[in-house]
Amino acid sequence: MNKLFENRVQEIKYRVLREVAIQTWKGNDVFAEFNEVASKVILDNEPPDRCCIYKDRAIVAERMRLAIGGSKSKKSVVQVIPIACDECPEAGYVVTDLCRGCLAHNCIASCKLGAITIDNNHHAHIDKSKCVDCGRCASACQYSAIHNFARPCEKACKVGAISMAPGGEASIDEEKCISCGACVYHCPFGATVDVSSIVDVIKLIKESEKDPSKPVIAIVAPSIASQFLYANLGQVITGIRNLGFKRVLEVALGADMVAHKESQELVEKGFLTSSCCPAFVKYIETAFPTMVDKISHNLSPMAELARFVKESNPEYKIVFIGPCIAKKAEVRKPEIAQYVDYAITFEELQALFDSKNIVLSELEETEWNQASYYGRIFARAGGLTEAVKQALKEQGVTDFELNPIACDGIEQCKTALMRASKGVLPNNFIEGMACVGGCVGGSGNMIKYVEAPKQMKQRIETATETEILSNIKKQINII
Repeated sequence: MNKLFENRVQEIKYRVLREVAIQTWKGNDVFAEFNEVASKVILDNEPPDRCCIYKDRAIVAERMRLAIGGSKSKKSVVQVIPIACDECPEAGYVVTDLCRGCLAHNCIASCKLGAITIDNNHHAHIDKSKCVDCGRCASACQYSAIHNFARPCEKACKVGAISMAPGGEASIDEEKCISCGACVYHCPFGATVDVSSIVDVIKLIKESEKDPSKPVIAIVAPSIASQFLYANLGQVITGIRNLGFKRVLEVALGADMVAHKESQELVEKGFLTSSCCPAFVKYIETAFPTMVDKISHNLSPMAELARFVKESNPEYKIVFIGPCIAKKAEVRKPEIAQYVDYAITFEELQALFDSKNIVLSELEETEWNQASYYGRIFARAGGLTEAVKQALKEQGVTDFELNPIACDGIEQCKTALMRASKGVLPNNFIEGMACVGGCVGGSGNMIKYVEAPKQMKQRIETATETEILSNIKKQINII
């Protein structure tokens, strides 16, 4: 069997989700069964991860709160567990043991704020209450004894949304946070966690079982072909059906719809930034507000497909399943919430499978073929650009020259947006993907890939439709 998760942090997170799901399927109050949940997550015969088993289980309690929706007073879908965030070294510039106590004291001379002093042992010290992390002292030290230590979550956050709170734990600026989940993936103690809707999804399914007139539909991101590699994709789709979802639809069909509409909007406006990645859209809104009017007015593929389904079947409840933590924030927007009820990740889907003892490799395969080649390549960086190019070709557009730039990761997005905001970007279409690699590198994946694995490539190449518009016309008569 392929490795399910990349590290123990993900494994612990999964165990909590699985046990919470088991209790929810049974109809139990999750916290009333805390001892049972905690004993399944933190095993008695395993050495504790922290100082003692009691702290480990106290952290499990906090994880359980996030698994059932988290703090309602916080807007962010990524929240911090303070008691889990106490093991990182002091962040910022620190004098290391390499300090030789030299006579020059270049570090003191370089600091304009008087933040550096010398102790009786001739060792330099930095007063954190005065230091502004300018780095002049580090540059001035000829022994390279001063080093800038950054916490993993801070290094991972490319938008500067994470800082250290007075108590030493990480603090997330909800106004800057784009919900990309990079901090969730990179925190080695699992102190940053995405809020889950797994309990709400189970309740929807249970209600649907009691009242079949309210079916629950799963719409699944194309990057699912890069996950669950211990089974065939058709078996995974059967597994989703076995959870209680009446239908399982390809979000890649929504990508076909978006590519067709976005190409038309691009020709009409002359310049556009994509709207498919919610973290990219939020980044524009927070860091480049003057560029907001350049964001495509089209919905994301998830919302576009959900809107089409809901308009014909308003009684449907729709759950998005994908690699994206930012989708959890997107579905909270009023304009999206009317179409998509909840969003969960592939990590959470694995927990759901195991909570119902569904063994994917033992299932029959379900045929799943609703999208074109171009809809499926949205899963990787540059895929949207290729799809827009194809859509322009299919529409016979000859008087517009597409000059795109595909940004792979938020740092590339920042560079392109900076140039565009100053009017010096030569391109007329910005495809923005917050995660490196695109959706195959999403923080809600069990395994992150920069390059799509061979199973993903095979899935793309086996699309029976190679034209966007013809596939849309065929599928709208079926769905």
